Amino acid sequence: MINNKVIIIITTSDNKDELIKLSDYVLDKKLAGCTQIVGPIISKYWWEGKIEKSDEYLLLIKTLTERFEDIRKIITDMHSYSTPEIIGIEIDNISEQYYKWLISIVKG
Repeated sequence: MINNKVIIIITTSDNKDELIKLSDYVLDKKLAGCTQIVGPIISKYWWEGKIEKSDEYLLLIKTLTERFEDIRKIITDMHSYSTPEIIGIEIDNISEQYYKWLISIVKG
């Protein structure tokens, strides 16, 4: 029975090394079971009244919803952006094996 909700936390940066450090930190602290860095990607967004375009990298952090606030704070503290993207998406469907593995890491 799955009691703890799984979440994927998303953030982006134009600095791949920054995301690698962030990824290493949350993994070392066992706040997440897995991270992935994807990119480069093209991001388009509104900023200061106009549409911007940037080459960025996407960091996906797989964890439990109870770790969201811890990871949000870490991203806020470590990120170079004044307003970093921090989005959590709850997962409704997950394989039992992957879920058990993730719980074993994050709940330790």
